[in-house]
Amino acid sequence: MIMRNWTVPMEENLLKGHVACQGCLGALSMRLMLKGLGTNVAVVIPACCWTIISGDVLYHALKVPVFHTAFETAAITATGVKAGLTMRGKGDTTVLAWAGDGGTFDIGLQAISGAAERNEDIIYAVYDNEAYMNTGIQRSSATPYGAWTTTTPAKRPEDKPKKDIVEILAAHRVPYVATVTPAYPEDFLRKVEKAKKIKGFRFFHILSPCPPGWKMPSDYSVQAARLAVQTKVFPLLEIENGEKYTINYEYPKDVPLEEYLKLQGRFKHLFKTPEKIEHIKEQVKKRWDYLLMRHKLTHGTTDNIVRKVFYK
Repeated sequence: MIMRNWTVPMEENLLKGHVACQGCLGALSMRLMLKGLGTNVAVVIPACCWTIISGDVLYHALKVPVFHTAFETAAITATGVKAGLTMRGKGDTTVLAWAGDGGTFDIGLQAISGAAERNEDIIYAVYDNEAYMNTGIQRSSATPYGAWTTTTPAKRPEDKPKKDIVEILAAHRVPYVATVTPAYPEDFLRKVEKAKKIKGFRFFHILSPCPPGWKMPSDYSVQAARLAVQTKVFPLLEIENGEKYTINYEYPKDVPLEEYLKLQGRFKHLFKTPEKIEHIKEQVKKRWDYLLMRHKLTHGTTDNIVRKVFYK
């Protein structure tokens, strides 16, 4: 293990007593997001795990105002909250829409597209655990190829690729799109602090492993998220104005995709069909090569990608 100086702020804006499952990176993601944004924030939460995590009626675990809304309306509700605050002379308040992949990739996509097209001055963050975890681990369009869910059992697992929500938002030419995971907290916080200074629509795609849904022990969550980055399944990147692509990190040595898959019971059946694992590898490489090309078009080189061993 390479030791580094800890630079994450000590201030806590997520209180004790929330009811997230053990190992829930959705909870850790909110904790880091609020460390970066501070307390001059209003949070809009649609139906998702976080509707429950935040606490019972009349109480919640955030030090900032929370507005619960319907499944499909996080983006438009956040837009309305921002407009109301601006009319009251509080336009400097950051409005954060915080939703799961079901309410983002699927049910809320229309409202997100509208808010992005209008360049509404909000931050939209999706904590992506790759299924409808709050209602029983059903597949969403964020569920990756080959994964088990209760609606894609091992005998007929998910047979479609994961929807590329990052490219969908980039196609709207919004000011800022970023991918983050709490397994790399300093990268996470740097991007939040950067986004806070930008006016217009900002989008965060957060990989958020779910121990029950991913069929793994609760203490494997950070390791799973870290391996997703190291195997290039989930590249850490930024896209500005739909054109400027920046890959933030590439692990300096090759990590076999199998290391990521074998950690999770939802992929256990794939090891009986190696050709499906090879298919996933091909898709991961294709996506990575595309991002390298876009990064090089932006920067003229790929030598500026960070390639240090921060964590093992």
